Amino acid sequence: MRRLVRSLTVLLALVLTSLAAIEVSRLHASSPLARTDAEIVADALPRLAFQRAALDGGSAVRMQQLFPEGWFFSYTLYGLTWLDVGARSAQLKERALAEARWALSHVDSEDGRAVFDASLEPAYGVFYQGWATWLRGGVVALAGPGAPERDRLAADADALAGAFRRQLDTTGSPFLTAYPGQAWPCDSAVGIAAVRLAGTLTGADRAGLIRDWLAAADTRRDPATGLLPHTVAPSTGQPTSGARATSQVMVLRFLREVDPAVGARDWAVFRERFASTVPGAPGVREYPQGVELAGDVDSGPLIWGLSTSASAVALGGAVVYGDGEAAAALTGLAEAAGLAVQWDGERRYLGGALPVGDAFLAWSLAARPWTGGDVTAATGPSWTWRLPWYAGLTALLAPAWLLGLVAAGIAPFGRARRPRRGVGPGRDRTPPSPNDAATRPADGSTGRKTRTGAPKPPVREPDPGH
Repeated sequence: MRRLVRSLTVLLALVLTSLAAIEVSRLHASSPLARTDAEIVADALPRLAFQRAALDGGSAVRMQQLFPEGWFFSYTLYGLTWLDVGARSAQLKERALAEARWALSHVDSEDGRAVFDASLEPAYGVFYQGWATWLRGGVVALAGPGAPERDRLAADADALAGAFRRQLDTTGSPFLTAYPGQAWPCDSAVGIAAVRLAGTLTGADRAGLIRDWLAAADTRRDPATGLLPHTVAPSTGQPTSGARATSQVMVLRFLREVDPAVGARDWAVFRERFASTVPGAPGVREYPQGVELAGDVDSGPLIWGLSTSASAVALGGAVVYGDGEAAAALTGLAEAAGLAVQWDGERRYLGGALPVGDAFLAWSLAARPWTGGDVTAATGPSWTWRLPWYAGLTALLAPAWLLGLVAAGIAPFGRARRPRRGVGPGRDRTPPSPNDAATRPADGSTGRKTRTGAPKPPVREPDPGH
């Protein structure tokens, strides 16, 4: 029984060491900026396989019960990630188009519009129309000029552009409503990016609208951070709450498509004000440094003030802004903390408990700019963010290995073997020789026995007198 306990203890130490080695390798996972197109595609396919299986199993309905747009994002992000894969792999282009069109068919359905209000301008609100038009534009961009979705894209983009123009002309605000009486600038950022994308694909001139939108947005920034606010008054577009990461990461992802220079400037400010100060966790704070508030329905639960959803989307921002250090840190954090498992061709995080979270991360890891020129940024952090992980893993392994060494009986930790009987200080390890004088019988015989068991008689010396 003792031997079994010792063996299990050593086995436990080896298992923990293996798990720690896996965590270390995940901490050093290469970011999308350090990968080739083929590597990004190979990484994305098992993620997409899990998402498709989850969607076929009804995960979108479950996600809607947890998040206001959980159903919508489950399909939209799946389609967008496939479009990025198709753009990187000629061999997968047709499959990517088929999957993206399948996702678009769900978005463009009664179920897809169920939670949105048809009476808004544009119909169903800027959140729905912005994302749907962006997804449709991506399909047209990948399929080429002959795409059957082209006419619908032009019509939807015209309606969206018209809504922006009327809002600017009547209220001066660049922000449209997503729900009755509610407006988030991040939704309008998606919408104006979709208008610009459609313009490049259909030939419509949107330069004046884009310029006016950016100018109006600049006059309605959060005074505390200089970034676009989280919420605004629908009638004026003036901030009703300061900048927050949950919405800012979306603003930045799409501002890159509207005006790369403005987006890069705001990205640098965002990283300075919202970067994590938690050792070993280079994620994104929900609120600016110095502001400590609780999470809500938009952000979800916060961990030490950090938003997991915003951190996942910020990874995509780091990629499209060419921020190698931030992309590497956010990738390593996601891989190490997400406890990713892959089997049967599917890769999932946290046991697949939150498929929409996997969808956001996959979208970020496959990210690429759809419009605009190249930009680069360097906002950190350095490699030292991993040091607390090294320390924590070492603290975990040290007692496990100490127990393992004790169990294995390895000196100086294990118990030393007892000396054999008759061996010890002052004792000769060599057994006495029969010819040793100290051990002979007094009669001088060797004490050896004959075959019959009787002692051999002593040998008589010849008498010199005879």
